[in-house]
Amino acid sequence: MQTYLVGGAVRDRLLGLVVRERDWVVVGATAEELEQLGYRRVGRSFPVFLHPQTQEEYAMARTETKNGPGYRGFDVEANPHVTLEEDLARRDLTINAIAEDADGNLIDPHNGQHDLDARVLRHVTDAFREDPVRILRVARFAARFADHGFTVAEETLALIREMVDAGEADALVPERVWRETERALETTRPDVFFRVLRDGGALAAIYPEIDALFGVPQPERWHPEIDTGIHVLMALEQAARLGASLRARFAVMVHDLGKGTTPETEWPRHRGHEERSVALLEALCERIGVPGSCRELAVPVARYHGLCHRAAELRPQTLLKVLDALDAFRRPERLEDFLIACEADARGRKGLEAVPYPQADIFRAARTAATEVTAERFVRDGIEGSALGESIRRERITVIGKALAGR
Repeated sequence: MQTYLVGGAVRDRLLGLVVRERDWVVVGATAEELEQLGYRRVGRSFPVFLHPQTQEEYAMARTETKNGPGYRGFDVEANPHVTLEEDLARRDLTINAIAEDADGNLIDPHNGQHDLDARVLRHVTDAFREDPVRILRVARFAARFADHGFTVAEETLALIREMVDAGEADALVPERVWRETERALETTRPDVFFRVLRDGGALAAIYPEIDALFGVPQPERWHPEIDTGIHVLMALEQAARLGASLRARFAVMVHDLGKGTTPETEWPRHRGHEERSVALLEALCERIGVPGSCRELAVPVARYHGLCHRAAELRPQTLLKVLDALDAFRRPERLEDFLIACEADARGRKGLEAVPYPQADIFRAARTAATEVTAERFVRDGIEGSALGESIRRERITVIGKALAGR
Protein backbone atom coordinates (compact mmCIF):
# COMPACT_ATOMS: atom_id res chain seq x y z
CA MET A 1 0.00 0.00 0.00
CA GLN A 2 1.30 3.42 -1.02
CA THR A 3 -0.31 6.82 -0.45
CA TYR A 4 0.24 9.98 -2.45
CA LEU A 5 -0.81 13.56 -1.88
CA VAL A 6 -2.70 14.68 -4.98
CA GLY A 7 -4.65 17.45 -6.62
CA GLY A 8 -5.21 20.88 -5.15
CA ALA A 9 -2.88 20.48 -2.19
CA VAL A 10 0.11 19.83 -4.46
CA ARG A 11 -0.95 22.51 -6.92
CA ASP A 12 -1.47 25.21 -4.31
CA ARG A 13 1.81 24.45 -2.52
CA LEU A 14 3.69 24.80 -5.81
CA LEU A 15 1.95 28.12 -6.39
CA GLY A 16 2.93 29.33 -2.94
CA LEU A 17 -0.68 29.44 -1.76
CA VAL A 18 -2.12 28.33 1.56
CA VAL A 19 -3.11 24.65 1.45
CA ARG A 20 -6.55 24.44 3.07
CA GLU A 21 -7.28 20.74 2.62
CA ARG A 22 -5.37 17.67 1.54
CA ASP A 23 -6.58 14.74 -0.55
CA TRP A 24 -4.78 11.45 -0.95
CA VAL A 25 -4.84 8.55 -3.37
CA VAL A 26 -4.13 5.00 -2.25
CA VAL A 27 -2.40 2.49 -4.54
CA GLY A 28 -2.05 -1.24 -3.90
CA ALA A 29 -4.72 -1.73 -1.23
CA THR A 30 -8.23 -3.12 -1.09
CA ALA A 31 -11.22 -1.50 0.58
CA GLU A 32 -11.21 -4.26 3.18
CA GLU A 33 -7.58 -3.62 4.05
CA LEU A 34 -8.24 0.08 4.54
CA GLU A 35 -11.21 -0.65 6.79
CA GLN A 36 -9.10 -3.05 8.85
CA LEU A 37 -6.62 -0.19 9.37
CA GLY A 38 -9.41 1.99 10.79
CA TYR A 39 -10.30 4.03 7.69
CA ARG A 40 -14.03 4.84 7.49
CA ARG A 41 -15.69 4.51 4.11
CA VAL A 42 -17.76 7.54 2.97
CA GLY A 43 -17.77 7.30 -0.83
CA ARG A 44 -20.83 6.00 -2.62
CA SER A 45 -19.98 5.84 -6.32
CA PHE A 46 -16.31 4.99 -5.69
CA PRO A 47 -14.22 4.02 -2.63
CA VAL A 48 -13.31 7.08 -0.51
CA PHE A 49 -12.23 6.75 3.10
CA LEU A 50 -11.55 9.08 6.03
CA HIS A 51 -8.25 8.65 7.82
CA PRO A 52 -8.82 7.46 11.41
CA GLN A 53 -6.76 10.31 12.92
CA THR A 54 -6.65 13.24 10.46
CA GLN A 55 -10.12 12.69 8.90
CA GLU A 56 -8.56 13.59 5.54
CA GLU A 57 -9.94 11.88 2.44
CA TYR A 58 -8.14 8.87 0.98
CA ALA A 59 -9.48 7.59 -2.35
CA MET A 60 -8.49 4.30 -3.90
CA ALA A 61 -6.78 4.75 -7.26
CA ARG A 62 -9.37 4.27 -9.96
CA THR A 63 -10.14 4.36 -13.64
CA GLU A 64 -13.37 5.57 -15.24
CA THR A 65 -14.99 4.37 -18.46
CA LYS A 66 -17.79 6.34 -20.11
CA ASN A 67 -21.02 4.34 -20.44
CA GLY A 68 -23.71 7.01 -20.82
CA PRO A 69 -24.47 10.75 -20.99
CA GLY A 70 -23.68 13.24 -18.25
CA TYR A 71 -21.29 13.13 -15.33
CA ARG A 72 -22.93 10.06 -13.80
CA GLY A 73 -22.51 7.90 -16.88
CA PHE A 74 -19.31 6.09 -15.85
CA ASP A 75 -18.13 2.64 -14.94
CA VAL A 76 -15.62 3.03 -12.10
CA GLU A 77 -12.89 0.47 -11.48
CA ALA A 78 -11.00 0.73 -8.17
CA ASN A 79 -8.72 -2.12 -7.16
CA PRO A 80 -5.14 -2.72 -6.00
CA HIS A 81 -3.94 -3.10 -9.59
CA VAL A 82 -4.85 0.45 -10.73
CA THR A 83 -1.63 2.46 -10.95
CA LEU A 84 -1.03 6.03 -9.84
CA GLU A 85 -0.43 7.05 -13.45
CA GLU A 86 -3.79 5.58 -14.49
CA ASP A 87 -5.50 7.51 -11.70
CA LEU A 88 -3.81 10.80 -12.65
CA ALA A 89 -4.76 10.32 -16.31
CA ARG A 90 -8.49 10.55 -15.49
CA ARG A 91 -8.15 13.99 -13.85
CA ASP A 92 -9.40 17.18 -15.44
CA LEU A 93 -6.47 19.61 -15.70
CA THR A 94 -2.73 19.03 -15.84
CA ILE A 95 -2.18 21.31 -12.83
CA ASN A 96 -4.48 19.01 -10.83
CA ALA A 97 -2.74 15.81 -12.04
CA ILE A 98 0.45 16.11 -9.98
CA ALA A 99 1.12 13.74 -7.09
CA GLU A 100 3.65 13.82 -4.28
CA ASP A 101 5.03 10.74 -2.51
CA ALA A 102 5.97 10.35 1.15
CA ASP A 103 9.50 11.62 0.46
CA GLY A 104 8.33 14.79 -1.25
CA ASN A 105 9.08 13.60 -4.78
CA LEU A 106 6.68 14.84 -7.47
CA ILE A 107 5.05 12.50 -9.97
CA ASP A 108 3.98 14.62 -12.94
CA PRO A 109 3.30 12.54 -16.05
CA HIS A 110 1.29 15.27 -17.80
CA ASN A 111 3.65 18.24 -17.34
CA GLY A 112 1.46 20.01 -14.83
CA GLN A 113 4.46 21.89 -13.39
CA HIS A 114 5.16 23.34 -16.83
CA ASP A 115 1.56 24.57 -17.09
CA LEU A 116 1.75 26.01 -13.57
CA ASP A 117 4.80 28.02 -14.61
CA ALA A 118 3.14 29.05 -17.89
CA ARG A 119 -0.13 29.90 -16.06
CA VAL A 120 -2.20 27.70 -18.38
CA LEU A 121 -5.29 25.64 -17.62
CA ARG A 122 -5.05 22.63 -19.95
CA HIS A 123 -6.98 19.35 -20.04
CA VAL A 124 -5.08 16.16 -19.28
CA THR A 125 -6.38 13.85 -22.01
CA ASP A 126 -9.22 13.68 -24.49
CA ALA A 127 -11.20 11.85 -21.79
CA PHE A 128 -11.96 15.36 -20.49
CA ARG A 129 -14.89 15.39 -22.92
CA GLU A 130 -16.62 12.57 -21.05
CA ASP A 131 -17.64 14.66 -18.01
CA PRO A 132 -19.65 17.86 -18.65
CA VAL A 133 -19.04 19.12 -15.10
CA ARG A 134 -15.49 19.79 -16.24
CA ILE A 135 -16.81 22.62 -18.40
CA LEU A 136 -17.93 24.38 -15.24
CA ARG A 137 -14.78 23.44 -13.33
CA VAL A 138 -12.46 24.91 -15.95
CA ALA A 139 -14.42 28.16 -15.89
CA ARG A 140 -14.38 28.18 -12.10
CA PHE A 141 -10.62 27.54 -11.94
CA ALA A 142 -10.13 30.34 -14.46
CA ALA A 143 -12.03 32.67 -12.12
CA ARG A 144 -10.16 31.47 -9.06
CA PHE A 145 -6.73 31.86 -10.59
CA ALA A 146 -7.32 34.87 -12.84
CA ASP A 147 -5.43 37.15 -10.46
CA HIS A 148 -2.45 34.79 -10.76
CA GLY A 149 -2.40 35.23 -14.53
CA PHE A 150 -3.96 31.92 -15.56
CA THR A 151 -5.79 31.55 -18.87
CA VAL A 152 -7.48 28.58 -20.54
CA ALA A 153 -5.55 26.80 -23.28
CA GLU A 154 -7.10 27.28 -26.71
CA GLU A 155 -7.18 23.52 -27.30
CA THR A 156 -9.17 23.10 -24.09
CA LEU A 157 -11.66 25.77 -25.17
CA ALA A 158 -11.94 24.00 -28.53
CA LEU A 159 -12.68 20.72 -26.73
CA ILE A 160 -15.36 22.44 -24.63
CA ARG A 161 -16.98 23.76 -27.81
CA GLU A 162 -17.06 20.21 -29.20
CA MET A 163 -18.69 18.99 -25.99
CA VAL A 164 -21.33 21.69 -26.17
CA ASP A 165 -22.03 20.87 -29.81
CA ALA A 166 -22.42 17.21 -28.83
CA GLY A 167 -25.04 18.16 -26.22
CA GLU A 168 -22.93 17.27 -23.17
CA ALA A 169 -23.70 20.61 -21.47
CA ASP A 170 -27.40 19.75 -21.65
CA ALA A 171 -26.74 16.78 -19.35
CA LEU A 172 -25.59 18.96 -16.44
CA VAL A 173 -27.83 18.54 -13.41
CA PRO A 174 -29.09 21.64 -11.58
CA GLU A 175 -27.31 21.05 -8.28
CA ARG A 176 -23.90 20.83 -9.97
CA VAL A 177 -24.56 23.96 -12.00
CA TRP A 178 -25.40 25.91 -8.86
CA ARG A 179 -22.56 24.40 -6.83
CA GLU A 180 -19.92 25.42 -9.35
CA THR A 181 -21.56 28.81 -9.92
CA GLU A 182 -21.65 29.48 -6.18
CA ARG A 183 -17.96 28.67 -5.84
CA ALA A 184 -17.12 30.84 -8.84
CA LEU A 185 -19.12 33.78 -7.50
CA GLU A 186 -17.06 33.65 -4.31
CA THR A 187 -13.75 34.07 -6.17
CA THR A 188 -11.97 37.36 -6.72
CA ARG A 189 -12.95 37.37 -10.41
CA PRO A 190 -16.44 35.87 -10.83
CA ASP A 191 -16.78 37.65 -14.17
CA VAL A 192 -14.09 35.37 -15.64
CA PHE A 193 -16.29 32.33 -14.96
CA PHE A 194 -18.93 33.64 -17.34
CA ARG A 195 -16.38 34.89 -19.89
CA VAL A 196 -14.86 31.41 -20.16
CA LEU A 197 -18.26 29.73 -20.41
CA ARG A 198 -19.12 32.11 -23.24
CA ASP A 199 -15.76 31.63 -24.99
CA GLY A 200 -16.40 27.89 -24.89
CA GLY A 201 -19.93 28.24 -26.25
CA ALA A 202 -21.41 26.87 -23.02
CA LEU A 203 -23.06 29.99 -21.60
CA ALA A 204 -26.01 29.75 -24.00
CA ALA A 205 -26.65 26.17 -22.88
CA ILE A 206 -26.20 26.73 -19.15
CA TYR A 207 -27.34 30.32 -18.62
CA PRO A 208 -29.23 31.36 -21.78
CA GLU A 209 -30.69 34.38 -19.95
CA ILE A 210 -27.20 35.79 -19.40
CA ASP A 211 -25.91 34.86 -22.84
CA ALA A 212 -28.84 36.76 -24.36
CA LEU A 213 -27.48 40.02 -22.87
CA PHE A 214 -24.40 40.10 -25.09
CA GLY A 215 -24.85 42.28 -28.13
CA VAL A 216 -27.78 44.13 -26.55
CA PRO A 217 -27.01 47.89 -26.48
CA GLN A 218 -27.77 50.37 -23.72
CA PRO A 219 -27.80 54.19 -23.87
CA GLU A 220 -24.18 55.31 -24.14
CA ARG A 221 -24.91 58.30 -21.90
CA TRP A 222 -25.42 55.99 -18.92
CA HIS A 223 -23.45 52.97 -20.12
CA PRO A 224 -20.25 53.94 -21.97
CA GLU A 225 -19.50 50.22 -22.37
CA ILE A 226 -22.83 49.97 -24.27
CA ASP A 227 -23.09 46.15 -24.36
CA THR A 228 -25.35 44.81 -21.61
CA GLY A 229 -23.47 41.53 -21.23
CA ILE A 230 -20.17 43.36 -20.80
CA HIS A 231 -21.83 45.62 -18.22
CA VAL A 232 -23.01 42.66 -16.14
CA LEU A 233 -19.50 41.16 -16.13
CA MET A 234 -18.01 44.52 -15.16
CA ALA A 235 -20.54 44.83 -12.34
CA LEU A 236 -19.65 41.34 -11.09
CA GLU A 237 -16.00 42.28 -11.03
CA GLN A 238 -16.87 45.37 -8.98
CA ALA A 239 -19.02 43.33 -6.60
CA ALA A 240 -16.02 41.14 -5.81
CA ARG A 241 -13.77 44.17 -5.34
CA LEU A 242 -16.30 45.65 -2.92
CA GLY A 243 -16.29 42.44 -0.89
CA ALA A 244 -19.96 41.74 -1.59
CA SER A 245 -21.62 38.68 -0.08
CA LEU A 246 -22.61 35.69 -2.18
CA ARG A 247 -26.21 36.94 -2.06
CA ALA A 248 -25.23 40.34 -3.44
CA ARG A 249 -22.99 38.85 -6.12
CA PHE A 250 -25.79 36.61 -7.33
CA ALA A 251 -28.14 39.60 -7.38
CA VAL A 252 -25.67 41.48 -9.57
CA MET A 253 -25.40 38.45 -11.85
CA VAL A 254 -29.14 38.50 -12.60
CA HIS A 255 -30.16 42.14 -12.08
CA ASP A 256 -30.50 43.05 -15.76
CA LEU A 257 -31.83 39.83 -17.32
CA GLY A 258 -34.91 41.62 -18.66
CA LYS A 259 -32.80 43.64 -21.08
CA GLY A 260 -32.21 40.46 -23.03
CA THR A 261 -35.91 40.35 -23.91
CA THR A 262 -36.31 43.99 -25.00
CA PRO A 263 -37.57 44.16 -28.62
CA GLU A 264 -34.84 45.42 -30.93
CA THR A 265 -37.17 48.19 -32.10
CA GLU A 266 -36.91 49.71 -28.60
CA TRP A 267 -33.10 49.56 -28.31
CA PRO A 268 -31.11 51.07 -26.69
CA ARG A 269 -33.86 51.87 -24.16
CA HIS A 270 -35.21 49.11 -21.94
CA ARG A 271 -38.50 50.32 -20.54
CA GLY A 272 -39.98 47.84 -18.06
CA HIS A 273 -36.90 45.62 -17.96
CA GLU A 274 -37.00 45.51 -14.15
CA GLU A 275 -40.16 43.41 -13.93
CA ARG A 276 -39.04 41.23 -16.83
CA SER A 277 -35.78 40.68 -14.95
CA VAL A 278 -37.71 39.53 -11.86
CA ALA A 279 -39.68 36.96 -13.86
CA LEU A 280 -36.57 35.62 -15.57
CA LEU A 281 -34.46 35.40 -12.42
CA GLU A 282 -37.22 33.61 -10.53
CA ALA A 283 -37.42 31.02 -13.32
CA LEU A 284 -33.63 30.67 -13.29
CA CYS A 285 -33.62 30.18 -9.51
CA GLU A 286 -36.25 27.49 -9.84
CA ARG A 287 -34.36 25.73 -12.62
CA ILE A 288 -31.03 25.33 -10.82
CA GLY A 289 -32.14 25.37 -7.18
CA VAL A 290 -30.73 28.70 -6.04
CA PRO A 291 -31.03 29.11 -2.24
CA GLY A 292 -33.89 31.23 -0.96
CA SER A 293 -31.59 33.81 0.63
CA CYS A 294 -30.07 34.60 -2.78
CA ARG A 295 -33.46 34.76 -4.48
CA GLU A 296 -34.94 37.00 -1.76
CA LEU A 297 -32.25 39.63 -2.36
CA ALA A 298 -32.07 39.28 -6.14
CA VAL A 299 -35.74 40.19 -6.61
CA PRO A 300 -35.61 43.66 -4.98
CA VAL A 301 -32.23 44.40 -6.56
CA ALA A 302 -33.64 43.67 -10.01
CA ARG A 303 -36.81 45.61 -9.28
CA TYR A 304 -35.40 48.65 -7.50
CA HIS A 305 -31.76 49.18 -8.54
CA GLY A 306 -32.82 51.99 -10.83
CA LEU A 307 -34.60 53.73 -7.97
CA CYS A 308 -31.53 53.32 -5.78
CA HIS A 309 -29.39 55.10 -8.37
CA ARG A 310 -31.85 58.05 -8.20
CA ALA A 311 -32.00 58.12 -4.40
CA ALA A 312 -31.40 61.89 -4.19
CA GLU A 313 -34.50 62.50 -6.34
CA LEU A 314 -36.86 60.11 -4.57
CA ARG A 315 -39.78 61.18 -2.41
CA PRO A 316 -39.72 59.96 1.21
CA GLN A 317 -42.60 57.57 0.52
CA THR A 318 -40.64 55.93 -2.30
CA LEU A 319 -37.59 55.49 -0.09
CA LEU A 320 -39.84 53.89 2.53
CA LYS A 321 -41.39 51.64 -0.10
CA VAL A 322 -37.97 50.23 -1.00
CA LEU A 323 -36.99 49.83 2.65
CA ASP A 324 -40.19 47.92 3.35
CA ALA A 325 -39.67 45.72 0.29
CA LEU A 326 -36.24 44.82 1.67
CA ASP A 327 -37.64 44.18 5.16
CA ALA A 328 -34.84 46.57 6.14
CA PHE A 329 -36.19 47.40 9.60
CA ARG A 330 -36.01 43.80 10.76
CA ARG A 331 -33.10 42.76 8.53
CA PRO A 332 -30.62 45.63 8.16
CA GLU A 333 -28.07 43.26 6.61
CA ARG A 334 -30.36 42.87 3.61
CA LEU A 335 -30.29 46.63 3.06
CA GLU A 336 -26.48 46.54 3.08
CA ASP A 337 -26.48 43.68 0.56
CA PHE A 338 -28.90 45.65 -1.61
CA LEU A 339 -26.78 48.80 -1.47
CA ILE A 340 -23.52 47.05 -2.30
CA ALA A 341 -25.17 45.30 -5.26
CA CYS A 342 -26.47 48.64 -6.53
CA GLU A 343 -23.06 50.23 -6.04
CA ALA A 344 -21.45 47.42 -8.04
CA ASP A 345 -24.01 48.03 -10.78
CA ALA A 346 -23.19 51.75 -10.81
CA ARG A 347 -19.45 51.10 -10.93
CA GLY A 348 -19.72 48.36 -13.54
CA ARG A 349 -19.49 50.87 -16.36
CA LYS A 350 -16.57 51.86 -18.52
CA GLY A 351 -14.66 54.74 -16.93
CA LEU A 352 -16.89 54.81 -13.84
CA GLU A 353 -15.26 52.01 -11.86
CA ALA A 354 -14.20 54.36 -9.04
CA VAL A 355 -17.29 56.60 -8.97
CA PRO A 356 -18.53 57.44 -5.44
CA TYR A 357 -21.95 56.13 -4.49
CA PRO A 358 -23.57 58.62 -2.06
CA GLN A 359 -26.98 57.07 -2.77
CA ALA A 360 -26.17 54.36 -0.22
CA ASP A 361 -25.90 56.90 2.59
CA ILE A 362 -29.26 58.40 1.65
CA PHE A 363 -30.94 55.03 2.13
CA ARG A 364 -29.07 54.44 5.38
CA ALA A 365 -30.12 57.83 6.71
CA ALA A 366 -33.72 57.15 5.72
CA ARG A 367 -33.70 53.84 7.54
CA THR A 368 -32.08 55.33 10.66
CA ALA A 369 -34.70 58.06 10.84
CA ALA A 370 -37.63 55.75 10.21
CA THR A 371 -36.42 53.24 12.79
CA GLU A 372 -37.12 55.81 15.53
CA VAL A 373 -40.84 55.55 14.78
CA THR A 374 -42.34 52.72 16.81
CA ALA A 375 -45.87 51.54 17.58
CA GLU A 376 -45.92 52.43 21.28
CA ARG A 377 -47.05 56.05 20.96
CA PHE A 378 -49.89 55.17 18.61
CA VAL A 379 -51.03 52.26 20.76
CA ARG A 380 -51.21 54.60 23.76
CA ASP A 381 -53.51 56.81 21.70
CA GLY A 382 -55.80 53.85 21.09
CA ILE A 383 -54.86 53.29 17.47
CA GLU A 384 -54.89 49.63 16.41
CA GLY A 385 -55.37 47.28 13.46
CA SER A 386 -54.78 48.57 9.94
CA ALA A 387 -54.92 52.14 11.21
CA LEU A 388 -51.87 51.46 13.37
CA GLY A 389 -49.80 50.34 10.39
CA GLU A 390 -50.91 53.33 8.34
CA SER A 391 -50.10 55.74 11.18
CA ILE A 392 -46.58 54.29 11.48
CA ARG A 393 -46.11 54.54 7.72
CA ARG A 394 -47.19 58.20 7.57
CA GLU A 395 -44.97 59.13 10.51
CA ARG A 396 -41.99 57.38 8.95
CA ILE A 397 -42.52 59.30 5.71
CA THR A 398 -42.52 62.53 7.70
CA VAL A 399 -39.33 61.80 9.63
CA ILE A 400 -37.53 60.59 6.52
CA GLY A 401 -38.39 63.85 4.80
CA LYS A 402 -37.09 65.88 7.72
CA ALA A 403 -33.93 63.85 8.05
CA LEU A 404 -33.04 64.26 4.39
CA ALA A 405 -34.09 67.90 4.06
CA GLY A 406 -30.76 69.14 5.35
CA ARG A 407 -28.55 66.86 3.29
